[in-house]
Amino acid sequence: MNKNSSKRILIIAVVILAAVILGMVLIRDRGEVETDVTADTTKVGLVISGAKDDSNYCQTHYDALMRIKDELNLEIVCREHTPEEEEQYTRAIEELIGDEGCRIIIAASFGYHLAEIAAKYPEVCFIHIFGSEVLSNLSSPSGRMYQARYLSGIAAAKRSQTGKIGYVAAFPNSEVICQINAFALGAGSVTPETEVFVRYCGSWVDNDAARAAAEELLLRQPDIDVFSMHTNSLEPNRVAEETGIWSVGFNYDNRELFPKSYLTACEWKWDPYYREAILSYLQGKFSGEITWFDMDSGILGLSELTENAASGTKEAVDEATKRFNSGSFDVFYGPVTDNQGVRRVEEGEAMPDDEILHGFDWYVEGVKVEE
Repeated sequence: MNKNSSKRILIIAVVILAAVILGMVLIRDRGEVETDVTADTTKVGLVISGAKDDSNYCQTHYDALMRIKDELNLEIVCREHTPEEEEQYTRAIEELIGDEGCRIIIAASFGYHLAEIAAKYPEVCFIHIFGSEVLSNLSSPSGRMYQARYLSGIAAAKRSQTGKIGYVAAFPNSEVICQINAFALGAGSVTPETEVFVRYCGSWVDNDAARAAAEELLLRQPDIDVFSMHTNSLEPNRVAEETGIWSVGFNYDNRELFPKSYLTACEWKWDPYYREAILSYLQGKFSGEITWFDMDSGILGLSELTENAASGTKEAVDEATKRFNSGSFDVFYGPVTDNQGVRRVEEGEAMPDDEILHGFDWYVEGVKVEE
């Protein structure tokens, strides 16, 4: 081989090597190469008001994190039964950061407030479910669960023969009232005369209080033939199963526990959000914001109807879902009138997101709160 041939081969080799390196750079710039941000284990602290295996709200968060922990190389440290009292949840978070070394804190209860502690630990990522505070290291995701509630109201009204529905709820805060109203509007779209009787039990997790509220509703309104609920207790569903009335679940699909009475459930599946948020933090791209999820996000929705659902329910639910997806309709598009006869949202208007999340201190037509 002469010198010219050797020189040409060397030049070609250099060109090929340069092309390979350039290609790798371009691919990396397009985000198509797996980064090494998950090479080291990241500790995630989860703070919840109940048990991680409650077959309800708390378990939806724990299960979601467990489903993605291997993919993102996470270690999940869970603090269960943490009350919405500032001293107690602040202590739990301090321990997760200081003692456990958690770099990400997820506080999954409406009543926690994280702005002060997030400012104290700017290097830690904070996620407050249903929160209202935002910092560079604090995000507050919320979902339009009221859309699924509307659909569950359709399922309840289709099944009811009396037009009287019971609803056990924890506390009269804006998030809870929003969903009561959405449920009642969904039921009213089927039977305008539907009455939704609400009783608050004063706790997310107290089974005795939730059962007492359900039993008191039935005692005061014996014509109730469907229950819905917004607590982290399953007792309202259990009372329905025991007394021979129908029920709609919340947070978690528990059809196997209540085979005779269960119609459907409004369900959370947090995996997509947690995957995106945690990966964003690990890549140094996390930015605090208030995020709203629609049903098409896959994070929330109505679970598949059980065989207990009334004939025609699926068609009615599908039709309402199409209206949501088209963008031509949402639950709190006007006209909306409260249960005192006052027009709250005029025709052609819509409630803004901030008011939906924080401004509900009133109930729509058909809602009756039992004291």
